Amino acid sequence: MKIRKILAPTDLSELSRAGLRYGLEVGKSEGAEVVVYNVAGPSEDWLYRHDEFYTADRLIEKHKKMLDGFLKITCADLLPQVSIRQDVGFGVSYKMIVKKAKEEKADLIVMSTHGWMGLLHALIGSVTEKVVRTASCPVLSIHPAYTSRTSGIAA
Repeated sequence: MKIRKILAPTDLSELSRAGLRYGLEVGKSEGAEVVVYNVAGPSEDWLYRHDEFYTADRLIEKHKKMLDGFLKITCADLLPQVSIRQDVGFGVSYKMIVKKAKEEKADLIVMSTHGWMGLLHALIGSVTEKVVRTASCPVLSIHPAYTSRTSGIAA
């Protein structure tokens, strides 16, 4: 099977860095396009920390800037070596990731096993777990503690 397109979702957390970098490395080695994807959506934690109201469009624009900055900080060494496209969606993370993979006809989803969800994970399950169960393509889950011997990746 030739991998031509990879979806690499990130929640912009340090814990998601390993999955993102691994997705970019696979894209580099396979000559595949990597769609780096972030899903915006106000969580209770987010609403608690922000006093002003954001429309969905404004929140998406803010996330686009944050995604671009996150990529530049965490993956600057890989960016010139891989065909990358960035996108931000709005909604329920796992549903939007599965939908995006289908729309893009992704051959593979690469994502970290843990994001920033903490206690919420214990209550409703992780985003990665739900993506694995519902995606129409293979999902490669990378533990945040993964370290690549060849590229120096460390989460």
